[in-house]
Amino acid sequence: MENLNGKVAVVTGGARDIGKAISISLAKAGAKVIVNYFESESQGDETVAAIEKLGGTAVAVYADVTKQADIDAMVKTTLDHFGPKIDILVNVAGGLFARKSIEEMDEDFYNLVMDVNLKSVFLVTKAIKPHMEKGGAIINFASQAGRDGGGPGAAIYATSKGAVITYTRALAKEFGPQGIRVNALCPGMIATKFHDDFTKDEVREKVAGSTPLRREGEAEEVADLVVYLASEQSSFITGNNIDINGGLAFS
Repeated sequence: MENLNGKVAVVTGGARDIGKAISISLAKAGAKVIVNYFESESQGDETVAAIEKLGGTAVAVYADVTKQADIDAMVKTTLDHFGPKIDILVNVAGGLFARKSIEEMDEDFYNLVMDVNLKSVFLVTKAIKPHMEKGGAIINFASQAGRDGGGPGAAIYATSKGAVITYTRALAKEFGPQGIRVNALCPGMIATKFHDDFTKDEVREKVAGSTPLRREGEAEEVADLVVYLASEQSSFITGNNIDINGGLAFS
């Protein structure tokens, strides 16, 4: 297993689903973890409890990652608990919220989706970057939807994730000379509450059956890749948007 002993990690949206798996896997590898939550306080506490049961160290921290004041408070809490630097940032927080055609969307819905999926990455990265040193790693979350335009009613979600793909490449160029790596993941069909809420069972079965591996992915498989990208084992990998979709689509 990759060694993250002594590292400090912040995981936005780290309380549930893929974020929870990432928080736990980073802690297993030795990192001290800030588990960010928004509406899921109880799940944040449960994630911290699971980490502590494994002998790890974590703190659950509330923040609306579309709000500068909340982000600043989260960063302060991180530094107060774990010292003067942050080594790993994982920008998981995001959402689809609803499937809507262009005719059904209004400006408020557009702003909501873009703020949560793109603005949050900008604000949190900007706030944490001054506390990162050489060897730091940022892992963003895009989506397969950012590659192919997404499913029905997901146009703005897919657009926001496509922007994360491009933003990741830009940040890799900007931060690379300082020894900070930036990559992103583009998950396909992963078994999470996201798809429980927004994807019909028959669609999930069809998509899973279309992959060469004939199944959905698991949150823990995504988390394993995040831990690798956060570690020195991936020290020459930056600017990549890595597909994890069971072979359903190739970039």
